[in-house]
Amino acid sequence: QVQLVESGGGLVQAGGSLRLSCAASGRAFIAYAMAWFRQAPGKEREFVAGINMSGYNTDYADSVKGRFTISRDNAKNTVYLQMNSLKPEDTAVYYCAAGRRSTSQSTYAYWGQGTQVTVSS
Repeated sequence: QVQLVESGGGLVQAGGSLRLSCAASGRAFIAYAMAWFRQAPGKEREFVAGINMSGYNTDYADSVKGRFTISRDNAKNTVYLQMNSLKPEDTAVYYCAAGRRSTSQSTYAYWGQGTQVTVSS
């Protein structure tokens, strides 16, 4: 079992930055690929970014490439999502997930409770 707790969400103006954190506890953090998904009101949850167990390989949705960076610190059992040049369309609840590396929700067995990110225009 892995418990995930996100933090760092909030309200920011368009063009601003936020850094989300996801702290993991329980079973070996390093055994899991990690990812961030997001869900905007009235929309399905979508993949944002993912990172493999070692942290050397990353994946990004086209909509965030060049603006968001995912990273992990295995010594701290934490994964991060640095979000720059934020746009109003980035407004969503952001979820951290742990599991097998992919862009599909179905391969991630563990999920956090989510953190709200709101970008004002």
